[in-house]
Amino acid sequence: MLAAGEWERIPSPTMSLSNFASALAEHGLPELRRARVETLQVNVGKRCDLACHHCHVEAGPKRTETMDARTAARVIELLAAGPGIGTLDLTGGAPELCDQFRFLVREARALGRAVIDRCNLTVLFESGQEDTAEFLAEHGVKVVASLPCYTAGNVDAQRGKHVFERSVAALQRLNALGYAVPGSGLQLDLVYNPLGPSLPPEQSGLEATYRSQLREQNGIEFDHLATITNMPIKRFAHALERDGRHAEYMSLLVHHFNPDTVPALMCRFLVSVGWDGALYDCDFNQMLELPLGAEQRNIWDIDHLDELAGAPIAIASHCFGCTAGSGSSCGGALT
Repeated sequence: MLAAGEWERIPSPTMSLSNFASALAEHGLPELRRARVETLQVNVGKRCDLACHHCHVEAGPKRTETMDARTAARVIELLAAGPGIGTLDLTGGAPELCDQFRFLVREARALGRAVIDRCNLTVLFESGQEDTAEFLAEHGVKVVASLPCYTAGNVDAQRGKHVFERSVAALQRLNALGYAVPGSGLQLDLVYNPLGPSLPPEQSGLEATYRSQLREQNGIEFDHLATITNMPIKRFAHALERDGRHAEYMSLLVHHFNPDTVPALMCRFLVSVGWDGALYDCDFNQMLELPLGAEQRNIWDIDHLDELAGAPIAIASHCFGCTAGSGSSCGGALT
């Protein structure tokens, strides 16, 4: 007998590794449909100063895809037309490297919306980004910063040489500007993801360890830690296939399917916009070019995002990544 809140770890013989719809049905859950849109997540481009092993975007310094001014202006129009959309969530690549990044931040803040910058930290030391940290603080942007470990060896193994050193320097700079300082209103969250094909540890316990280690070793403060599961798509999927571990990892995700995560899945409350204006149910679907509800649409096809409430959500095998264990979303664990 399972205890209250415990998920079923062993799938039935009929649960296919690729059939997420069957997993929902076998646990008495309806098909995934969007609730009211609360967050507009925008991937402004794939250019990045790093090329991390786990990156589901396959971002890097040589990528050229980037949002243009016309598309950015339409994003702001849709944001303005949807008063229930409280947050503009900017991601990439390194979103700060997109020419439209500051326009999007200024306009969204002028509308009274919260803005999230999904920052890799090292970008703050790139040429042309010398005042980006100050810009973020001036506009009250919430920084969600990638830091897959609190030790240099693990971070550099996943993200490149000397990345930990530069990440620490960036966090110290953000702290000096008031981020994670009580009463400042400047929120700084960190993001952890496993180094390999495993599920993240329990979030609150890991947060406590991060806090003590970063405080004692580097004098760094932050608000919250989000644990995110590596998604079996793009660059991470290629690594799994190269090492002969793709089937093993998918089995791990399926065997830890947790139905309690489903009501809080991020795809139910956000819409993802590509750098070219195409619409998707989440950033992962975007990278797989899996259209919104399996129907290709873009930001010029709709008048307002409320039209998408109640619409079906496109699903595939990678959805097991968001529903395994404690769950995973852009905000971390779901249960």
